[in-house]
Amino acid sequence: MLRAAALVTLASLALSACSDDGSGRASATAAIVSGVGTLPPTTEDATSAGTPTSTGETTGTTAGTTDDDGSSAPDPTGDGGPKFDIGKTPDAGPPPEPKACLKVDLLFVVDNSSSMKDEQDNLVASFPGFVQEIQQQLVDAESLHIGVVSTDKYEGNENPCDGVLGGLVTQTDGSNSSNQYCGPFVSGKRYMTEQDDLATRFACAAQVGTSGDSNEKPLQAALRALGPDLAQPGQCNEGFVREDALLVLVVITDEEEDGSSGDPPDWFNELVALKGGIETNIVTLALIGPENPECESAAEIAHRIIAFAEMFTYGSIGQICAASFQPFFHDAIAVIDQACENFVPPG
Repeated sequence: MLRAAALVTLASLALSACSDDGSGRASATAAIVSGVGTLPPTTEDATSAGTPTSTGETTGTTAGTTDDDGSSAPDPTGDGGPKFDIGKTPDAGPPPEPKACLKVDLLFVVDNSSSMKDEQDNLVASFPGFVQEIQQQLVDAESLHIGVVSTDKYEGNENPCDGVLGGLVTQTDGSNSSNQYCGPFVSGKRYMTEQDDLATRFACAAQVGTSGDSNEKPLQAALRALGPDLAQPGQCNEGFVREDALLVLVVITDEEEDGSSGDPPDWFNELVALKGGIETNIVTLALIGPENPECESAAEIAHRIIAFAEMFTYGSIGQICAASFQPFFHDAIAVIDQACENFVPPG
């Protein structure tokens, strides 16, 4: 009650100090109300409250703010309503969550032994649809890096990377290969990007031919390709691997993995370490001879690669002898998309 009485007194003094026109009195009243908030009605001040209308509004006089001399200031909006000083604009809150992965690195490890001609042809035919679906599904992805390595020290490669295990292929040679130089790539490096004519460039690089070593080393080649040694300035894979990119590793072979040193847990641990210890930032796709293969006589069951791929949250296994790889790649898009949505930025 004491507070209400004091406010009434203040209001009376303010009204008497203003000009006699209605706008001045209303402005002073508005200033008081805006400064202290709405008081609960009492019997003493009930008569000063506006009369409710049938629509629930309260009748009363409103006006613009006043200048120091008591005159009404212009209403900048022109709607005639009261303009109260509400202070600073409320904080917009924390920054939005970062988008899903913005970058994707795809490494294809292609067996180049003597039995792989049909599989390489299949890969080349299936790739355009695969990369198109990636670009359509991963709408936030802004950049692709795409590279190809063989399963041996590829002798057909461009100097100085010929005979380098894990060196990205930019030139092919040998039986059933594209037998041509596949660059230059827009990146100026030894990998392709979304800015290249991918159907043409990838078809060239992926047809590594069938003159390679029969002692395939797909996992050792992958780890070398993704490791720090070949990523150094001037080296074969400079700029290919990015710390802040989702890694998609695609292994294509019709043999068991007997050539690489180590075992599946060793390969798993080394690959995860190369991606900063974040296992879920890796997708592993294996087109191999799985258990219960469609063509047991033409593809060896790759038990060790199966064990490796199944260690990953985002790992998929497909039939190397399938008539087309397109269905496998189509299903893999959902796996890649989920991994991208759950990508954990490094650091």
